[in-house]
Amino acid sequence: MISARLLPAYLVQRFHGWRATTWHDNKAWYRKLANGGQHPRAMVISCCDSRVHVTSIFGADEGEFFIHRNVANLVPPYNPDGEYHGTSAAVEYAVTALQVAHLVVLGHSNCGGVKGCHDMCCGRAPELEEKSSFVGRWMDILRPGYDRIAGLPEEHRIPALEKQAVLVSLENLMTFPFVRAAVEAEELTLHGLWTSMGEGVLEQYDPERAGFVPV
Repeated sequence: MISARLLPAYLVQRFHGWRATTWHDNKAWYRKLANGGQHPRAMVISCCDSRVHVTSIFGADEGEFFIHRNVANLVPPYNPDGEYHGTSAAVEYAVTALQVAHLVVLGHSNCGGVKGCHDMCCGRAPELEEKSSFVGRWMDILRPGYDRIAGLPEEHRIPALEKQAVLVSLENLMTFPFVRAAVEAEELTLHGLWTSMGEGVLEQYDPERAGFVPV
């Protein structure tokens, strides 16, 4: 049995408004985009937080980014165990089929998933320790990052852990054989970003400085 209902009226109205204006004024472009297939230059892995709007940050058009969103913008280690791996599947498709030139991991301030990981690792969120918690088991990916920042004063831990979410994901990406091969062949570059939405700030990881610097 499928449990679903019709869209709420405000979404229906927004769609008809978009079709009557944006789509109508650019219908030739949208049809070309639909029929010509996608050829994005970059893949962006970002958080599914509703406040993170990748296309707005970079002023991107349709077809420009291949975007994958998950809780806390995490990439798990390479693990071909025959189970369900949505993020790994998206990375595989972007690198091997779409052959993107850039792969960007974008973290952000005030990330609820990262805070959940912090609280779980501190023993303050026992519900996330349960085997039945999808969020908790997903945030296990970030435990190595927590270990690196556990010695910081508490007020600095969560911002630092948000950036560790980016770094752990970049490290895990290099465990995928096809990602490593593309990077070593100079066909793919990896990038780590962190944004503060409230301050309008974007930082990028600089390997030479071993830290994040303003863009």
